[in-house]
Amino acid sequence: MRNKMVIGLLLGGVLGIFDGLSALLYPEAASQIVSIVIGSTFKGMITGVLAGVFARKVNSLPLGIVAGLAVGLLLSFAVAAMGDANGKHYYFEIMLPGSILGAIVGFATQKLPKVADSRL
Repeated sequence: MRNKMVIGLLLGGVLGIFDGLSALLYPEAASQIVSIVIGSTFKGMITGVLAGVFARKVNSLPLGIVAGLAVGLLLSFAVAAMGDANGKHYYFEIMLPGSILGAIVGFATQKLPKVADSRL
């Protein structure tokens, strides 16, 4: 059962890297890309672990997706609410990839790992 948390952790971390790299679409973020990628990776890992914990307790694909999406959205909102040095907030730019990450991790933790057939 702990495999669901490990899958969530690993997948959340990998997707978090891509979440952070999506900041390269905005030239003003280029100077902060390293800290953005590190923060997004950490945020993805937290989302993955929480989605894995939820998947251990609740066996429902739709609820798993919604739970992952909600956690990703909440964590992304917390980051977006901080704003940058000039006080500008990037809610859409941060929350969209964060919620997509959460939905994917929520899906994966519900579907994986498949239980091995004990007859083999």
